[in-house]
Amino acid sequence: MDVRKMPAPMKRVVHLGSRSYGRLTAPGRMTPSFLICGGQRCGTTSMYRALAGHPLVLKAVLHKGVHYFDTSYDRGMAWYRAHFPLQRTAEKVSERYGVAAQTFESSPYYMYHPQAAARIAHDLPEARLVVLVRDPVERAYSQHHHEVARGFETERNFGAALALEPARLHRQEERLAEDPSYYSFAHQHHAYRARGEYARYLGVVAQHVGRERIHVVESERFFTEPEDVYDEICDFLGLPTYLERPPFERHNARPRQADMDPGLRRDLTDYYQPHDEALARWLGRTPLWRRT
Repeated sequence: MDVRKMPAPMKRVVHLGSRSYGRLTAPGRMTPSFLICGGQRCGTTSMYRALAGHPLVLKAVLHKGVHYFDTSYDRGMAWYRAHFPLQRTAEKVSERYGVAAQTFESSPYYMYHPQAAARIAHDLPEARLVVLVRDPVERAYSQHHHEVARGFETERNFGAALALEPARLHRQEERLAEDPSYYSFAHQHHAYRARGEYARYLGVVAQHVGRERIHVVESERFFTEPEDVYDEICDFLGLPTYLERPPFERHNARPRQADMDPGLRRDLTDYYQPHDEALARWLGRTPLWRRT
């Protein structure tokens, strides 16, 4: 039976049993050789499913996003390893194809949590990071709809939610950086404007893991040129591209109730101008959304 289709109480029992067994067998389990670590509402689910379709990639057990390096770090490395396939499973795949199998997960909050990059660098010193970016104006609007739909946002007006953001996020980033045990609901769910300042977060991550281990992809390009983008990421990850490609589909795209207020769109577009210019240095060119 597909776990995703189980009733919630049964699903919790299955997940608990799987993680308990996973902790007992943690020494014999894989650890990720790469992570999709951002950005939120930038097509990470679609990218996850595409990469999980590679014959040499074994995805995380039960969850695509483990959220270990952001909100669950206190659970320990054995808990984290419990989420991944057994080494003997990887060995069978490697024997079949003659190339080492890999595993990964996708937790988009990793790019934004102040402690996540240092934790990744310490615990996964060889891991590579895939980051998706998207028109930050559309990303912010999409995130707001997403948080409202999930019941994490009570302010249904996007402009009003943006106006609340400075007060909601006041000193939250500093507190998260200072206190490893601190959790901020607002920082995780209500940072609409801030999340689109991609270059700022990428710079922090690069200080810890090294720029050469980060691959940045525009989601707009992924959805229009999926084969090319997929091959480029496989090259970055050391995965062969001569094997059959997976089907490319878009996931988690929510239909909009109405378009954004034109004035608000102009204000956000102007706000992101310097941030997009900084991002261009990562991409090696002007972001696609700035070319129209």
